[in-house]
Amino acid sequence: MDLSYGKEYDEFRERVQAFLKAEWPPKGSEGRFPTKEETGQFRDRATEQGYLRRSIPKQYGGSEQPPDEIQGAILREEFTRARAPMDPPGIGTMMLVPTLLERGEEWQKEKFVPPTTRGDINWCQGYSEPGSGSDLASLATRGVLSGDEWIINGQKIWTSGAKDAQYMFCLVRTEPDAPKHAGISYLLIDMDQPGIDVRPLKQMTGGADFNEVFLTDVRTPKDWIVGKRGEGWQVSRTTLKHERNSIGAAAQSSAMFQGLLHLARTTRCAGRPNIEDPTVRQRLAEIEGYVQAHQYSGYRQLTRNARNQDPGIIQLMNKLNSTNISHKVSKLALDLLGDDGLLDPITTSRAGYRPSDNRSWITQYMYSLGIAVAGGTANIQRNVIGERGLGLPRDRAAETSSGKRSAQGESAR
Repeated sequence: MDLSYGKEYDEFRERVQAFLKAEWPPKGSEGRFPTKEETGQFRDRATEQGYLRRSIPKQYGGSEQPPDEIQGAILREEFTRARAPMDPPGIGTMMLVPTLLERGEEWQKEKFVPPTTRGDINWCQGYSEPGSGSDLASLATRGVLSGDEWIINGQKIWTSGAKDAQYMFCLVRTEPDAPKHAGISYLLIDMDQPGIDVRPLKQMTGGADFNEVFLTDVRTPKDWIVGKRGEGWQVSRTTLKHERNSIGAAAQSSAMFQGLLHLARTTRCAGRPNIEDPTVRQRLAEIEGYVQAHQYSGYRQLTRNARNQDPGIIQLMNKLNSTNISHKVSKLALDLLGDDGLLDPITTSRAGYRPSDNRSWITQYMYSLGIAVAGGTANIQRNVIGERGLGLPRDRAAETSSGKRSAQGESAR
């Protein structure tokens, strides 16, 4: 088995490494975090070299590079190794930009893609509702067309970053008489207007990244719709595809495991480093097996993508593998912390406690419980793998529930 990328790609990697060595971190930022302006300038220089915004046409602020899966993999590896930023914070570049490039109108791309990729505007995702989680298509937020505007009423929940977002991409029921999957439209909404009430939700980490969003007679222009009216479900699947790919990256699992190894070497129990304990070493070896399997599955997918072949079922497993590994890593990290694992992850609980060290692992453990829900719950992912990947029959409980709902619907009509 030859896992090298070849001479051409080795030379490309060397050029990327030289660029990062010269440009990151920015000169003059030693001993502090680079400013937003410095980071933006770095991304612009990387774009000029063709290293960032590769799939985005130049007219929208990208570098417009030919598709090359292996170059993309090298860039992710080297930027991660150098701890250099690729995309601005938030979900806009990761989720909305590729959706607009695939599905959006020309004016939508020109208006929204450049400032989103620069980090000048932030987006939030209006999908989940109090009664519509895994069964997202049952959402009840309504949009009614009145003249040249949509008037929207409803509620969204678990909306990450809504309190800081300037815009929302939102699923809204615009065809109430159509079947539930066919009655949804994908609308873009300006968050700075009357009728939008954002209420932060306190999380167990102490933060408030999630929000409830109440929409009362909120207005958005008629043409701020991505795709056709009633086709929002298909558009949303484009967005979810990119979200799940970002959550399921093998590089994230590898980076987390390296952090866990460092923690095992630097924490102690019974007078010796934790990494010398046989039980700890056994758990580390087990986790490394999962990490390596995830990584080599990634290589397999990379090979198929590079050859323009369908990766098939293996790509359905990325997100589930990633969230399982995240929880295993975080659980062992919490055990290694011992009593420190009981400390408040937000406040400094005792003298000499460094919040930037152990606190991040406590937060990571809590986060690992939630990420199993983000981008599609773990159990839903298992059903998708079983039904679409392995050809297994649908779960009997789901079929029974679906049949009951259909019968009730027929009776009501």
